[in-house]
Amino acid sequence: MECLWCGLCIWPLSELRLPGVIRVVRVGAHSVHSSVRGWESQLLETGFLGIFLCPLWTLSRLPRGTPTSQIVVWGFRWLIFRIMLGAGLIKIRGDQCWRDLTCMDFHYETQPVPNPVAYFLHRSPWWVHRIETLGNHFLELVVPFFVFLGRRMCVLHGVLQILFQVVLIISGNLSFLNWLTIVPSIACFDDATLGFLFPSGPGGLKDQVLKMQKKEGQGVQPMPRYGCMVRQAVNLAMGVLVAWLSIPVVLNLLSPKQVMNSSFNPLRIVNTYGAFGSITKERTEVILQGTASPNASAPDAVWEDYEFKCKPGNLRRRPCLISPYHHRLDWLMWFAAFQTYEHNEWILHLAGKLLVNDAQTLSLLAFNPFAGRAPPRWVRGEHYRYKFSQPGGGHAADGKWWIRRRLGAYFPPLSLQDLKGYFKAREWPYTELE
Repeated sequence: MECLWCGLCIWPLSELRLPGVIRVVRVGAHSVHSSVRGWESQLLETGFLGIFLCPLWTLSRLPRGTPTSQIVVWGFRWLIFRIMLGAGLIKIRGDQCWRDLTCMDFHYETQPVPNPVAYFLHRSPWWVHRIETLGNHFLELVVPFFVFLGRRMCVLHGVLQILFQVVLIISGNLSFLNWLTIVPSIACFDDATLGFLFPSGPGGLKDQVLKMQKKEGQGVQPMPRYGCMVRQAVNLAMGVLVAWLSIPVVLNLLSPKQVMNSSFNPLRIVNTYGAFGSITKERTEVILQGTASPNASAPDAVWEDYEFKCKPGNLRRRPCLISPYHHRLDWLMWFAAFQTYEHNEWILHLAGKLLVNDAQTLSLLAFNPFAGRAPPRWVRGEHYRYKFSQPGGGHAADGKWWIRRRLGAYFPPLSLQDLKGYFKAREWPYTELE
């Protein structure tokens, strides 16, 4: 969680006015962090179910008398059902472009951190984007119900969802989300489906399973053990808990005022999910710049760009391929770009760190133009609209993956002295230059 390492995400509790420089108001972090928090809740819920997947007191690959509980298996299936259906419903309810099948015209270019494949997919014919959107609706609104339609349909559900996640991994940098979503999909496969993965020779795992099944068919049951009965009781209690905590989640799915990536209980082990309920139609970027000039408004002031590890900046830098890793600061910059600095005052905290060449903060960036020399005297934020260049076009021939147009200033030039009172009012660490 990169932004937390350098203390950039500190949210104020009061309003402060800085005469002649900036005005900052209190805003909640919820809107900025809801998507990422949803992933973390999904990780928590997946891990919680994983605790009950295998017996605690044996490392055997085939523990006798303690088969995997069907309650746990259905817990994972219930999880993937909610993830996909929640994502589908929030799209239909959230943005007109999902209903008129045009969202994919914009998604590849405006997603948080595009990858090289997205550059080419963005230029697909319009009818391809319509098919993509219809396919998304089918996979998120229809396929989830396959889980409840018998073994074969459940297996088909698992196959389709895993393939869907693989496509998403290839077409974008959505961090660990898609990899994590594959995990509960595996619960859709039974032993017969996955049997080809295991050796079948004499004494092998499949041979042992067949012998166990033969004995069970003959009515030979292992003696119940105390530990097994405890495990069954714990699994049953877990199933009741999940069912109880699922009630508000189901009501939320049925509600026209559905919320996504939220929880209705402090345990956060049964949550509601969703992604891309709305699509931004234009990509804007905040480009942070610094200058060593004593006068920020001087015509000869040379402003130099800071480069982030993954987010678009340098027009000639190829879009990164980073999944499943997550550059959280880059994501926060994406959110900040279609809001204002007044909604993201952590970005001014970041500017203050750049004004002193803070090593910990700079480790989150790809390029510091002031490396090996004195820090900048001024830092500013510039607002640009970014678009993919046309493959085979003039900009692409010049080595440019992006083209951009300046929209204006995102925040004005700031010096360390400008931010001194601002930092101290929020009790943020303030570093004086030597």
